[in-house]
Amino acid sequence: MDRKAHWEQVYRTKPPTSVSWYQPEAALSAQLIEQIAPDRTTAIIDVGAGASVLVDQLLDAGYLDLTVADIAGAALDLSRDRLGPRAAAVQWLEGDILHAALRPARFQLWHDRAVFHFLTEAADRAAYLAQVTRALAPGGHLLLATFAEDGPTRCSGLDVVRYSPEALLAELGDGFEAIEAQREEHHTPAGSVQYFTYLVCQRTDGSGR
Repeated sequence: MDRKAHWEQVYRTKPPTSVSWYQPEAALSAQLIEQIAPDRTTAIIDVGAGASVLVDQLLDAGYLDLTVADIAGAALDLSRDRLGPRAAAVQWLEGDILHAALRPARFQLWHDRAVFHFLTEAADRAAYLAQVTRALAPGGHLLLATFAEDGPTRCSGLDVVRYSPEALLAELGDGFEAIEAQREEHHTPAGSVQYFTYLVCQRTDGSGR
């Protein structure tokens, strides 16, 4: 499967408010980010952001160093258009996060509500975590949201991996300490309910590489 082609097609053919993962407000993500990173100069990357309004909320909250990353340029275009002139205050990264050129220790907070549970192959998960350990500064925070154990088995026509907080932490391996876990009941635009696991971890294994 060509990941980029799939997601470009999704964002070019469906209104962003109609996809199952749409949130009119990214309430839990924003709450956790403000809780663990009250400093508004914290360098934050939102990975697999799609057309999420989280960036709008973080700008509203006064965050100054925001990077929005997605494999689909069409998704980033939607967010830039929505933000208008405020888009200039954000750094935009188009590309597959598994292979993107990320500066070592660039970020203090890595947020992902869209990518990790789609990585059904162990090699892809290893590549993802290598990127996290490269780009996340020592002591930085990782905020991962995935489908919970009783969440959907597929999304956007693709298989996913479901996680409990314990299973997600085990997948991360050594070098991360769990800070907080929460469960989210997400109501889709179509009216169904999906359950998510949110896990906040702090990096404890020293410098980036």
